[in-house]
Amino acid sequence: MILNKIAKPLLAGLFTLSLASTSFGADSSKPIADVANLDQLLELVEQGRVHDNQLNKQRERLFNKSHSQQVKMLKNARIEMLRLENISTNLEKKYELNEQKVLQSQQTLQKRLGNLKELFGHLTGAAGDLRQVMTSSVISAQYPGRTQSIGSLIATMSSNVQLPTIEEIEQLWANMLREMTQSGRIQKFNGQVILPAGETAQQSVVRIGSFNLVSQGKYLSYSADNATMSELGRQPDSSLLSAITNLEAASSGVVQVGIDPTGPAGGQFLAALIDSPSIVERWHQGGLVGYIISALGLVAFSLAIWRFVILSLVTNKVKRQTQDSTPNNDNPLGRLIQIYHANIHTDNETLEMKLSEGIIKERPAIDAYLPMLKIISMVAPLLGLLGTVTGMIITFQAITIFGAGDPKAMAGGISGALVTTVLGLIVAIPTVLLHSVVHSKAKFVTTILEEQSTGIVAEQSFKAAA
Repeated sequence: MILNKIAKPLLAGLFTLSLASTSFGADSSKPIADVANLDQLLELVEQGRVHDNQLNKQRERLFNKSHSQQVKMLKNARIEMLRLENISTNLEKKYELNEQKVLQSQQTLQKRLGNLKELFGHLTGAAGDLRQVMTSSVISAQYPGRTQSIGSLIATMSSNVQLPTIEEIEQLWANMLREMTQSGRIQKFNGQVILPAGETAQQSVVRIGSFNLVSQGKYLSYSADNATMSELGRQPDSSLLSAITNLEAASSGVVQVGIDPTGPAGGQFLAALIDSPSIVERWHQGGLVGYIISALGLVAFSLAIWRFVILSLVTNKVKRQTQDSTPNNDNPLGRLIQIYHANIHTDNETLEMKLSEGIIKERPAIDAYLPMLKIISMVAPLLGLLGTVTGMIITFQAITIFGAGDPKAMAGGISGALVTTVLGLIVAIPTVLLHSVVHSKAKFVTTILEEQSTGIVAEQSFKAAA
C-alpha cells in the first residue's frame, strides 16, 4: 500500500510523458487519475506495445510491397533499355547504309553530270549576279518580289540532290530579257514615298529606265534593303527639276531630263552630288580662321576700290591742272604751282628744295593705305596655312581616337582643313592685283608731280640764265 502511494506519482509522470510523445499506443487523452494502481499502468503499457508491434508490421508489409514494385520497375527499365539499344544499333546500321547509298548516288550524279557540272556552275553564277542586280534595281520598286524564282533556282542548283528543270532555266533567261527591256522604258506607277519630314504618301512615280525614280517634280532614292522609295532631302538645281516636271506632264515625244548614270542603284551618284557642301557651307567649314580671312579680304577690296576711285579723281584733276595756268588748291599739282609762285624770286636751289618738300608732303596722301593692301596680300595665305595645319591636327587626332576605318570621314576632315588655304589664296591673289593697280595710279600722280617740278625748276633756270 505504501509502495503504491510512493511509486504512483513517479510512474504516472513518466508514462504520461511517454504516452504523450508518441503518435501510437494507449489513448493519451485518458486522464492519469484513471490509473488507480500499477496493474492498470502495466496494462496500458502492454496495450501500447501491442499497438506499436502492429504498426511496425504494417510498415514492414508496405516496405516489402514497395520493394517488390521497385524491383519490377527496374526489371522493366532494363528490358526497355535493351529494346532501345537494339533500335539504336539498327538505326546506326541503317544510317551507315544510307551514307554509303548517298555517296554512291553522289558519285553517280557527278559521273552523269559530266560537262553539265561546269554549265550549272556558270548558270548559278549568272543567277546570283542577276539576283543582285534585280534586288538593287529601281525596277524592283515597280515590280517587287521578282527575285523569288531566281532564289529557288539557286537553292535547287546548290542542293546537290536536285537538278533545275528546263522551265526554270527558261525562266531565268526570261528574267534577264525582262530586266534589259524594262531598263529602256519610262513608266508611271503608284507607290508609297517617304517624304523628308518622315511622312509616307501614296504618289504617282515615274521610273526612268533603271536609272532614276521621280515624283511630283522631285528626285527619289530607292533603298534595296527595305524596298522603300524616299524623296531626296536636297534636290539639284531648278533647271533639272523643271525638266522632271516636263517629263511627268508629257505623254509622248522626246523630253530632255537629267538622269543618274550609276545604273541600278538609282540616285546614289545624284544623292552624293547634291549632298556635297555648297559654297556657303564650304566657307563655314573654314571656321574662325576662315571668317578672319574673309574679313581681311572684304577690308582689302573696300580699300582698293576706295583708293582707286580717289586716285582716279586726283589724276583727272592733275591732268586738268596741266592744261590750266591758274593754280587750283584741290589737287597736288595746283598746290605745287602755288609753292612755285610763292618762291618765284628765290634762287634755283631754294626753289627746288621747296618743290621737293611739297612733293614729299603730297606723297603720304597719294600712297595712303597702299602698305595695308600689301600686308593683307601677304598675311591672308599665311592665315590660310595656319587654318589648314590646325584642321589637319584635329583630323589626325580624330583618326588616332576612332581609327581610319571610314575613308569618307577622313577625306571630309582633310577637305575642310584645306578650305582656309583656298580662302587665303582667294583673298591674296586679287589683293595683289588690286595693290598693283592702285599703286600704278599713285605712281602716275607722283610721276606727274616730279615731272612738273623738274620742268618748273628748269624753266626758272632758263629765265635766270637769260
